[in-house]
Amino acid sequence: MPAHTPEEVHALFAQYFSGEDMDGIISLYEPDAALMPQPGTIVHGVQAIREALGGFLALKGGFEMQPVKLIQTSDLALLYSRWSLKGTGPDGNAIELRGQTSDVARRQADGTWLLAIDNPYGGEGMG
Repeated sequence: MPAHTPEEVHALFAQYFSGEDMDGIISLYEPDAALMPQPGTIVHGVQAIREALGGFLALKGGFEMQPVKLIQTSDLALLYSRWSLKGTGPDGNAIELRGQTSDVARRQADGTWLLAIDNPYGGEGMG
């Protein structure tokens, strides 16, 4: 299911992530999108994004995303959401991750919205 509004991008991301639906998650990205899977590391393109997100899905945890703010102009939107992920690492220990996104979504020619830039760590990932 595609996102028909910028707000739906994060709502669908949370739904797909919670359902461990990698294809659904990837369907929310532009083909040459950028993702920062960890602070200081950026990957480009849906194949690299699929590989990077695979480790997070492997945690088999509870994922929550709460919208904070949307700034939109024409065909671009800047999305801010708080997220948390609680799961189990490969060593069996509990893992809890959290952050606040600063993501850029772009309206496509068919009117749907896709992520062009996914920065789950917001400004923290830039340092």
